Amino acid sequence: MTRTFIALEQDESLQRYLGEIIHHMTQDLPGPRWVDPAGIHLTLAFLGELNDQQLAEATRAAELSARSIPSFGYRLSHAGIFGSPRQPRVIWIGVEEPAGNLQLLHHQLNLELAQRGFEIDTRPFAPHLTLARIKVPLRPEEQQRLQRLLAVQDRQPRSPLVRVRHLSVMKSELMRAGARYTSLRDVPLGLDKD
Repeated sequence: MTRTFIALEQDESLQRYLGEIIHHMTQDLPGPRWVDPAGIHLTLAFLGELNDQQLAEATRAAELSARSIPSFGYRLSHAGIFGSPRQPRVIWIGVEEPAGNLQLLHHQLNLELAQRGFEIDTRPFAPHLTLARIKVPLRPEEQQRLQRLLAVQDRQPRSPLVRVRHLSVMKSELMRAGARYTSLRDVPLGLDKD
C-alpha cells in the first residue's frame, strides 16, 4: 500500500522564497512545526493508502485530467490559518491564479478520480501551501505574534511567478522527522494542445 496524493511541486526559486518567509516567521514564533521548504507542495487530491491497481487508476486519472489544461502560472497571495485565531492548526499562504486553470485542473482531476471510484473531498477548493502545523495550542501572546506576522506577510511584495508545467502523483512516507515526499510520476500539462 502506498500513501498517495496528487500535487503541484514547487520549483527551487519558490522553495527559496518560502524558506525566507519561514525563516522570518520562525524567529518570532518558534513553537509551530515549520515545514521544510523543499517538501512544500500544492495538494490537488489526497487519496490515502492505495494498492498497485488503485495507484495505476489514480495515475491514469491524473494523465487524463492534465491533457486539456495548458501550462499556467500563479503567485502567492495572502497568508492565513486553518482553525480559529485562538487555536490555529495550520499556517498557510494562499495561491492566486486569475486565469482559472488551477481551479479547472482541480475540477477535471476530481471528475476523473470520481469516475474511477475514488472518494472526493467535497469542500470548496482553497489552494494553499502549508508553512507550519501547530500541535500545541498557542499562548495568548503567541496568538498575537502570529496575527502580526500574517499581517506583515500580507504587506510583502508579490511573489515571483510560479510556472506549472506538470502535476505529480506523489508518495508520502510518514517518518519520525516528518513526512518524506517522492514523486512517483510527473504528468505534463497540455498534451492535447500540441
